[in-house]
Amino acid sequence: MHVLLLASAFNSLTQRVHAELRDHGHSVAVELALADRPLAEAVRDHAPDLVLAPMLRTAIPEEVWSAHPCLIVHPGPVGDRGPSSLDWAVQEGRTRWGVTVLQAEAEMDAGPVWATAECTVPAVGKSDLYRGEIADAALEAVLLAVERFAGGTYVPRPQHATEARPALRQEGRRIDWESDGTERILRVLRAADSRPGVRDELLGAQWYLHGGHPEDRLRGRPGELLATRAGAICRATADGAVWIPELRARQAPGEPPAPRLPAVLALGDRLPPLREHPAPLHSGPRRRTWSDIRYREEGQTGFLSFSFPSGAMDTGRCRRLLEAYRNALSRPTSVLVLGGGRDFFSNGIHLGVIEAAADPAAESWANINAMDDLVEAVLTTTDRLVVAALGGNAAAGGAMLALAADEVWCRSGVVLNPHYRLMGLYGSEYWTYTLPARVGAATASRLTEDALPLSAGAALALGLSDRTVACPPEAFAEETARLAARLAGLPATSARIAAKKARREQDEARRPLASYREAELDRMKHVFDDPHAPYHALRRAFVRKEPARQTPPHLTRRTAPAPAPGAGRPDGPVVTGPAVQDSASPAGSC
Repeated sequence: MHVLLLASAFNSLTQRVHAELRDHGHSVAVELALADRPLAEAVRDHAPDLVLAPMLRTAIPEEVWSAHPCLIVHPGPVGDRGPSSLDWAVQEGRTRWGVTVLQAEAEMDAGPVWATAECTVPAVGKSDLYRGEIADAALEAVLLAVERFAGGTYVPRPQHATEARPALRQEGRRIDWESDGTERILRVLRAADSRPGVRDELLGAQWYLHGGHPEDRLRGRPGELLATRAGAICRATADGAVWIPELRARQAPGEPPAPRLPAVLALGDRLPPLREHPAPLHSGPRRRTWSDIRYREEGQTGFLSFSFPSGAMDTGRCRRLLEAYRNALSRPTSVLVLGGGRDFFSNGIHLGVIEAAADPAAESWANINAMDDLVEAVLTTTDRLVVAALGGNAAAGGAMLALAADEVWCRSGVVLNPHYRLMGLYGSEYWTYTLPARVGAATASRLTEDALPLSAGAALALGLSDRTVACPPEAFAEETARLAARLAGLPATSARIAAKKARREQDEARRPLASYREAELDRMKHVFDDPHAPYHALRRAFVRKEPARQTPPHLTRRTAPAPAPGAGRPDGPVVTGPAVQDSASPAGSC
């Protein structure tokens, strides 16, 4: 079938639906719900067999749903209605939730049900939950609904009349630092971690707080700032303390929206002198405290885990992770696992910190070089095997960081975006060395030009990854540890390490790694230093969440179905379809 995705943004769930529908043999196109173009006109132009809305904040007009079959993905169980379903579930501490695929009708979220799936709700942020358990349930329900629709005989079940819950507004998210306990504050912060944040008064100004993690030892007067750690601030509660990683300044009248930033950077000179309270790198499982980088060992296997908000790695984060990586290399292990957490692996450079810098071009340059230093360290590790374990999505330089490892393991729900051009960049992180080596030159060119998301299954078929781990997000770390321990214990591992060292020496003799970096950075610096380069406007629009003026042309094109998983390796069958240069794409993009 040809499926048209209607969405308010091409967000993580829409990308996953796009990728997996292609994997299941359907052609797919996307239209964003924009003010300047009526949805009816857009749908009519596509003439789809089915319209599917994975993430749509506006109602589908009657002239569309009365003329075309339209299915809505609602992030709540059957009977749940309203625009803040997931927010309520997290803030109220629900332990189970669900996703419903229903038919669009005049009344929002009240149409007959085509499919539903349940999931657990772990104690994580809303956005983490959305990309993990909710996305898994959504794909289960979506694929079943599409199969039922294609069969032509299924009759969707009507819903019982229920009243929609109201939007969860700031009044319902308010924190009383004098009386609220840690657990209630954590639920409130987690329910708003990415959007919209929790509005609060701090140091004489209004801010939106993003993210929240418990602290088990630091204590103080409720509401007091106690310490900093890796850019986050620790604030006392009525019975404990929480770490808040990011803040966003409240928008002033006539000013553009402020970006989310590491809390210490956002507060700037307002922040009083506080003790930097670093978490021990080797903190054990009994500690209930936040750290964005951790290291542990099990036998011959080392695990260097990291988790940065939105997967964004600014210059400081790159340097701290590089230092931790070098420390890990000093340990007597034969296998080193990078990542292994449940959410984002990495999305590359931190566009928000760059946008907020006094000199964005200089910060862009510093950030990309710090990323390159980290990737180089992974590429030149020859005394052990390195595994990149992706429990969550990766894009741009973050995807290329994963490719620097000897093996790439992806959880089955991961979405990869191994390209840069949508941000007007050529890219670096040694991608011109690692990507063609993985998939061949022709496929590397298609992936970077087409700029479409790939499912974990498609990545495995292409050779971008080496293993797909089919498990829930909560089980990925344990499953990764089991597989890594088995790898470390294999008799062939020592021979693989020796062969890896010889291969790196051969590659270096053929063309030094430094030459790849020099060529990539030459093109990147030209863009950074050109104030008229599209990168600067694209970065600004991304950070400020400016609405799109049109659906990007590479999304509106009908994308051909992907081949069956396992069908190819380097230069094998095309996953994303033929490379076609967008006439509207930024000049000089890769």
